[in-house]
Amino acid sequence: MSINQRVKQVRQALDLSQAKFAKAISISNGYIAGIELENRKVNERIIKLICSTFNVNEEWLNHGTGDMFNDASSEKLKIAMSIFKKLKPEYQDYVLKQIDALLEMQNKQDE
Repeated sequence: MSINQRVKQVRQALDLSQAKFAKAISISNGYIAGIELENRKVNERIIKLICSTFNVNEEWLNHGTGDMFNDASSEKLKIAMSIFKKLKPEYQDYVLKQIDALLEMQNKQDE
């Protein structure tokens, strides 16, 4: 399957028209149609826009390997870890205590 076909597959998986898909990534309807018909190439800018806008796995879009979409929880974990690493050690300890407290509250609510 070509990258052009994978772009179409993403659009269909999201149940979006070509017009809505194109608008979301700020390109013309005709350009998306050209991609899907394999008359136009998928450039790096479009790849980045599709991946960031729709949480698409860039490896899958480029090469067809892995899952079509990134796991939203992994993305949140990456963001949280990035912020956590920037904190001073005493603030990291505070964050960990707060996470423990939140988990305890959640467990009580689930009972």
